[in-house]
Amino acid sequence: MQAPYDREGGQAQGDGDPQPGPYPPGPYPHPQQPYHQQQHQEPYAPRDSQGWSGAPAQPPYHQQQPHHPQQHQQYPSQQPQPSQPQPPSQDAFAHLFRDQQSPAGPGTPPGHGTGYPAQPTPPPAAGAPATTQQQPPAPAPTPPPAPKRGGKAAGILRSSAIMAAGTLVSRLTGFVRQLVLVAALGAAVLGDTYTVAWALPSMIYILTIGGGLNSVFVPQLVRAMKNDDDGGDAYANRLLTLVMVVLGGLVIAAVLAAPLLIRMMSAKIADDPAANEVAITFARYFLPTIFFMGVHVVMGQILNARDSFGPMMWTPVLNNIVVIFTFGMFLWVYGTQRSSELGVTTITPEGVRLLGVGTLLGLVVQALAMIPYLRAAGFRVRLRFDWRGHGLGKAARLAKWTVLFVFANQAGLVVITQFATWAGENAERAGYPGTGFIAYNSALLIWQMPQAIITVSVMAALLPRISRSAADGDTAAVRDDLSHGLRTSAVAIVPIGFAFVALGIPMCTLLFGSAGDEGARSFGYILMAFGLGLIPFSAQYVVLRAFYAYEDTRTPFYNTVIVSAAWIVLSAVCFVTLPDRWVVAGIAFSYGIAYTLGVSVAWRRLRARMNTDLDGARVVRTYIRLAGASIPAALLGGGAGYAITGALGHGVIGSLAALAGGGAVLLVVFYLTARRMRVEELTAMVGMVRSRLGR
Repeated sequence: MQAPYDREGGQAQGDGDPQPGPYPPGPYPHPQQPYHQQQHQEPYAPRDSQGWSGAPAQPPYHQQQPHHPQQHQQYPSQQPQPSQPQPPSQDAFAHLFRDQQSPAGPGTPPGHGTGYPAQPTPPPAAGAPATTQQQPPAPAPTPPPAPKRGGKAAGILRSSAIMAAGTLVSRLTGFVRQLVLVAALGAAVLGDTYTVAWALPSMIYILTIGGGLNSVFVPQLVRAMKNDDDGGDAYANRLLTLVMVVLGGLVIAAVLAAPLLIRMMSAKIADDPAANEVAITFARYFLPTIFFMGVHVVMGQILNARDSFGPMMWTPVLNNIVVIFTFGMFLWVYGTQRSSELGVTTITPEGVRLLGVGTLLGLVVQALAMIPYLRAAGFRVRLRFDWRGHGLGKAARLAKWTVLFVFANQAGLVVITQFATWAGENAERAGYPGTGFIAYNSALLIWQMPQAIITVSVMAALLPRISRSAADGDTAAVRDDLSHGLRTSAVAIVPIGFAFVALGIPMCTLLFGSAGDEGARSFGYILMAFGLGLIPFSAQYVVLRAFYAYEDTRTPFYNTVIVSAAWIVLSAVCFVTLPDRWVVAGIAFSYGIAYTLGVSVAWRRLRARMNTDLDGARVVRTYIRLAGASIPAALLGGGAGYAITGALGHGVIGSLAALAGGGAVLLVVFYLTARRMRVEELTAMVGMVRSRLGR
């Protein structure tokens, strides 16, 4: 399910697929680089001269012999025992980068260190002088000049590093933004009004044009840039003009319908006159951001198609900085909500205006910051209204599965927003703050960060290989890489999921202490409820990449419908049966159950599609071992954290000490237990880290 559009890094939060961009988790594999670009990527990371684990170099993937199922590499348990000693086992991460080898160094024999087989010396031409066959000894080879920067593989590496750094910084600044939001508006109804209003523009954008724009129109854009005589400039300007016109009209309609939209999102807020007025005012400031979201996405994809990836990932940082500065001004004038006790009845019109204008300005700056980069890339923005006969209508018709996919995600979000705001307001009146929609969003932001950083990074490296193997009909290679992605990401995701359960409360009392002790602890309970759901949430992201590699977008849609329906039903049960203060925690727990169901259905469908075993026994065995190592680690780490907060309290010092002490205990116990259980992926990861550190 999707959380509101995350302007921090241009990513929506959530995913049946996650949304680590300003995109829904639609049927495109990765928001920073659409599927059509990734599938044809060149190799993405060079190998060091020794290899990460001392394993012999392999030829580039595209030069390996065609695969035959009976010749495919067996798993260790299947390989016959050799009669000779084996070299050190290959690090589980090393084969991510088998597509490249380091350039041959000085004195490297032909065929060594280049990833290419040695080429035989051509025979002399007929009639050539005999002296050509007996050359004097060659002088000692001189070191070749330093390799020039700018090779294709190096360029991809630099682009990937720029994007990864931009995403990380965007998420970190977005997290700071959430902290100042909670400090300024609190964890009760006032904070919910801002959060609900802020969710509206992203939801409308994604439902109307966002998903189709990224999955259908952008591939058409790249095709036009490749095939058209003008490099696709005319097509890009037509698309940009069309998006601006459509979104401009959409903004006008949405602003006029703001009261109805607020009621759609939260009947509880709409029934409270003071809260409703504040929420509608916020919404009318925020809804114009729909226009700037679309403009930013189109401009960013135009730059991506010209191999300029940094601006789209870094400009959201400007947005976050503007909003953080805005909230800083608000805090300077009014103080924290805890000290000022601001509420929906006491916040001033000037305060609402300050936050509204500042939030809108953030998206304006984010979009306009793209223009200098477009000019530097040689693209000039010119409005073009000659839309007919240029493929835009056909592209729109192709987007139907994406639109349905996104609709299924957003329908769940609307229902959950209704439940969370209703229960949160009732719980606040009963003396339990921090149990509403803002608490849900804040906990979700923390919970999704590991998946967005770890799983997405692993699959960004694997997806081009999986896509090439799928295109070649090499199901065994797809299976192997899918298994590798699941097991590699699980090494970090599984213990982190247990860490959220064990240390969720000190995490939130440290980060959201401005909401008050009771409110921050409520945030912690919600994070704990989310905790273990991180495991199926991450696994589903990996499994769905295989469908995208086979260019199947319909199955992810059906899978999302199943997840959404299950989440809505389970959340409704929580809303009816649980006390108000625990409803949102129940919704968070239901999120993980829904994704457990979703990944099991997706796994069976993928196995039927590929008509082969998906290495399920090995994957399940790895997850069980990691969970077995995480359980005692979480018990001991959580116990240590509880003891420290009992002695020092839940303030900043006590929370920091509990998080540090409990986290250290959890990490050590997990590592020692996993080593005893012979989790080979953990051993490989540790070996890789040590080799990169030179130890």
